[in-house]
Amino acid sequence: MPELWAGTDAGKAEHHCTVIDQDATVLLSRRVPNGESELLQLLGDVLDLADGEPVTWAVDLNAGGAALWITLLVSHGQKLLYLPGRSVHHASGSYRGSGKTDAKDAFVIADQARMRRDLQTLHETSEVAVDLKILTARRMDLSADRTRAINRLRSQMLEYFPALERAFDYSTSKTALILLTGYQTPAALRRLGRARLATWLKNHGVRTITVAKSAADAAVTAAEAQFTTVPGEKTAAKMVHTLTREVMVLDQELAGIEALIEGRFREHPDAGVITSMPGIGDMLGAEFIAATGGDMAAFGSPDRLAGVAGLAPVPRDSDKVSGNLRRPRRYNRRLLRMFYLSAQVASIHCPESKRFYQRKRAEGKSHKQAILALARRRLNVLWALIRDHRAFETSKPQPVAAAA
Repeated sequence: MPELWAGTDAGKAEHHCTVIDQDATVLLSRRVPNGESELLQLLGDVLDLADGEPVTWAVDLNAGGAALWITLLVSHGQKLLYLPGRSVHHASGSYRGSGKTDAKDAFVIADQARMRRDLQTLHETSEVAVDLKILTARRMDLSADRTRAINRLRSQMLEYFPALERAFDYSTSKTALILLTGYQTPAALRRLGRARLATWLKNHGVRTITVAKSAADAAVTAAEAQFTTVPGEKTAAKMVHTLTREVMVLDQELAGIEALIEGRFREHPDAGVITSMPGIGDMLGAEFIAATGGDMAAFGSPDRLAGVAGLAPVPRDSDKVSGNLRRPRRYNRRLLRMFYLSAQVASIHCPESKRFYQRKRAEGKSHKQAILALARRRLNVLWALIRDHRAFETSKPQPVAAAA
């Protein structure tokens, strides 16, 4: 029997698998629970059907509910291709029938794997990369929760005590958060006064008396600028206290998760190579490993990686319009963010990156365009460093020849 293709429409509780031959004839179509024993039974049945001939598997998810199925296939040495769900949706329109079923989607996945040669092969991912993917996703969630809590805190304060809302940057000032755990209203701050408030802050975690006195002076000055009691002040003050505690708890959890990320990232064999690049620290390096899996062979070339990161423009030509380049619509935004932020830092602190950035600006590029161009160039460098397993070295400036 010739080669077979097996497409899986993955779900949370169940998967649907369809197996076809080289003529796209359906040989097997089965719904299987998302459990180890049932999936192993399916794997055995398909291999028996192939009778020793190769089987190419394809799936429309590369994580989530398909993780167990992917692990089983990869661990058993099966060739596994990834066809994104969006591609399945668009491809389905070219097949007969307007209905949508799991069986049809599984057939489309298998048939696309049979015809296409550009699909990504899924490989076994290292434990470190998987851990970093989980940890960095959690860190992103915590950061988003913290931003929402601070925005809600400032919005609430603006309604009854705008002077104090303007007095501090609550996203960076731990002292201001400590202050709000004890005092939230103008009257309470005026009664306490500057000296006693400074002492209270020092006793509640503010490290230096200078910082405590400065914060106390700013807070009491804001309180002395408002004597009117806004309706709902007591309830709003309680809400501010609750939100402040929430932000402080999130800060503690963020510190803990960042320590875990740093420790796990340092266990990756390419950690030293990645962080040798100016502008890439442990957090951005961990984001890179989480987004790429740390295996450059999965991308094949730096151009492919640049396309995934949204750093390779794609043509949008039509009729007589040519040379019209735009950023691709679909790309990994976390990977783009990692390269963009690191390029911003490098454009300030790395002499070579600074010269490249200034040259692009001199060519008429905007700041954003120059940073993106720098990020694209740095992607090539990082690719080469990981390929050769060597650290980044700043090139020495060439001596200027003396005039005769």
